[in-house]
Amino acid sequence: MKRTVKLNGKIQNLTGTEVKVGHKAPVFQATDLQMKPFNFSGKSGRVTVISSVTSLDTAVCDVETRRFNEEAASLGDGVEILTISKDLPFAQRRWCGAAGIDKVKVVSDYRDSSFGNAYGVLIKESNLLARCIFVVDKNNIVKYVQLVPEIGQEPDYQAVIEEIQKLL
Repeated sequence: MKRTVKLNGKIQNLTGTEVKVGHKAPVFQATDLQMKPFNFSGKSGRVTVISSVTSLDTAVCDVETRRFNEEAASLGDGVEILTISKDLPFAQRRWCGAAGIDKVKVVSDYRDSSFGNAYGVLIKESNLLARCIFVVDKNNIVKYVQLVPEIGQEPDYQAVIEEIQKLL
C-alpha cells in the first residue's frame, strides 16, 4: 500500500520502511550542528521523541520545534527530544541560535537520508522529510507514531505529551 502525505493539498509519496507502534526503533546516522556524525541507537535509557520536520526555516516547523523546546523544560531529564530535517547543519545552527533552541537536539539527514529511509518519512517528490512524531520508550520500542497528513499543519502536541507522560 502506498503511503502519502499532502503538501498544499497535493499528494506526496513516502519512501523508506514504515515504522509502526511496537517496532524496535531503527538505528540511523545523521549530522549534528558541528558537522560531526550523530548516531541514533535508541540506547540512551530515556524516552526519546523524534520530531521529523521538512525545514526549520518554514513557519510550521519553526513553531513545532520551539514548542518542543518549551515542553522539554518541563518534561525533565528522562526525556530526550530530537528534531531532524534535511536542512544543512550550518542553516540549522543559525536557526537554533536565532530561535534560542537549547533543550532540543537538532540534527540533519542531508547526507544520505538514513533517517528518512529507516523511518519511512522521505518524500519522493522533494527528497525532504514528512512531518512525523515518533515516541520511543526506554527500551527502544516505538510507542507512538503521528504522521501529520498535511505537511503545512502542526502535530497534535497534547497527544504526544500524553504519550510521553505515560512512559515516564
